[in-house]
Amino acid sequence: MIDHLSIQCTDVAASAAFYDAVLAELGGTRVMDFGDVIGYGVPPMPDFWLGPHSTGEGFRESHIAFTAPDRAAVRAFFVAAVDAGAEALHPPRVWPEYHPAYYGAFVRDPDGNNVEAVCHAPE
Repeated sequence: MIDHLSIQCTDVAASAAFYDAVLAELGGTRVMDFGDVIGYGVPPMPDFWLGPHSTGEGFRESHIAFTAPDRAAVRAFFVAAVDAGAEALHPPRVWPEYHPAYYGAFVRDPDGNNVEAVCHAPE
């Protein structure tokens, strides 16, 4: 249903370094790079974009959940995020309140957004 998503960043270079590290663990990569606008995804088309903060005042937290192919990728995402300086919100675990196989980890990106990796498959 979603073709692509774009978020505004106060420091595109810092956010790009963070997303380079964490999305690699989920099979994603930079697909397009226009300097201050960067697209990530699985080639050939990006579906997640970073750009400079250019509209609005103040901060409004977004929640962004990326699909992980398996639980090991969720764990690798979490380690990469923390190693990149992200605040750990929730380490990898099963979230049975969502559904019995929901396995996710949550961190804050450089702009304060709640970023998750989630696998819906059982172990």
